[in-house]
Amino acid sequence: MTSTPGLGKLELAVLMAVARLGDEAYGLGIRHDVSIRRKHDYSVGAIYTTLGQLERKGLVKSWTTDPLPVRGGRSRRQYEVSAHGQRVLRAAGQLAAQLQDLVLRTRPA
Repeated sequence: MTSTPGLGKLELAVLMAVARLGDEAYGLGIRHDVSIRRKHDYSVGAIYTTLGQLERKGLVKSWTTDPLPVRGGRSRRQYEVSAHGQRVLRAAGQLAAQLQDLVLRTRPA
């Protein structure tokens, strides 16, 4: 099983958000997605710090987009899950399924 030591809950939530959002995976969109799904209002700094950690671990890649095509449009830092990040997400999904199966098998009838 592929894993990354020290992958915390927020890191996993942010990694999953980047995978879910696809072409819309940029800082504020990721913050919004994670905040709604985890029912906690995360700061922009917490999300960008987590994205930086994920990038250093090789789980996401980022680049700066061209400025948005509106007056005063700014560039965005866009994110995508790396191949290593995809393997980690698959492994996390498999582990969750194994744990769920274990719980269901040990429940009294």
